[in-house]
Amino acid sequence: MDLRALESRYGGGGKPPCHPALLLCLLFYRKPKQATYDSVAFRYSAANQHPDHDTIAHFRRRCLKELKSLFAQSLVLARQMG
Repeated sequence: MDLRALESRYGGGGKPPCHPALLLCLLFYRKPKQATYDSVAFRYSAANQHPDHDTIAHFRRRCLKELKSLFAQSLVLARQMG
């Protein structure tokens, strides 16, 4: 998926920032915050980071336009993969 538009909006605050690809992955997953603790695969994918609910919600609000496009891309990929 093309994350360039999303990455162009990338910027951290006071804490070390989470990469947009990680936050995108968390948004597309059910119960994302808990998955970074419970799922070994997800914990590995998240580089052992555990973004809090506010970080995920702020990312969603801030990048909604880009997320709509990326979600559409994910549906196209899913369809191609059957």
